[in-house]
Amino acid sequence: MLTVAEAAIPLPLPGVKPGLANIVTLIVLARWGWREAVWVALLRVFAGSLLLGQFLAPGFFLSLSGALASLVVLGLAMHLPRRWFGPVSHSILAAFAHIGAQLVVARLWLVPHDGVFYLVPVFALAAVVFGLVNGLVAARLMEELGGGGASGDGKSKEAVRPS
Repeated sequence: MLTVAEAAIPLPLPGVKPGLANIVTLIVLARWGWREAVWVALLRVFAGSLLLGQFLAPGFFLSLSGALASLVVLGLAMHLPRRWFGPVSHSILAAFAHIGAQLVVARLWLVPHDGVFYLVPVFALAAVVFGLVNGLVAARLMEELGGGGASGDGKSKEAVRPS
């Protein structure tokens, strides 16, 4: 599980993680649709928190808020023109939504001071870098897996393409 593997990576700043498990969410979103991506992302948050012993701890709620916000943004981003928006832009948008939600939850619950927002430039840079890298990896994996994007019925193009 990528969430557990990622927990072993030393972090330069709390909350700054590469989000490797989001690659899987992006692939599921493109191939099978938003509902399936929601299941994958939420199962990842719950299973990861249980495996890491963080269920119902602050880290769980930060992760859950980030996942929910990124899923909402991905749901909206799916309707953007595919000519200009794909896995890379979706990943960057989701990364910004994820970190934005985490900062809001941290401010409202954990750090009752506006000073938490001084970290926005650092987190924004991390969102761009990790969102870009994860989006490129997801796009490459989708290309190698045979492409396929979500069609209106939730099935991949591979499944609905005539033989």
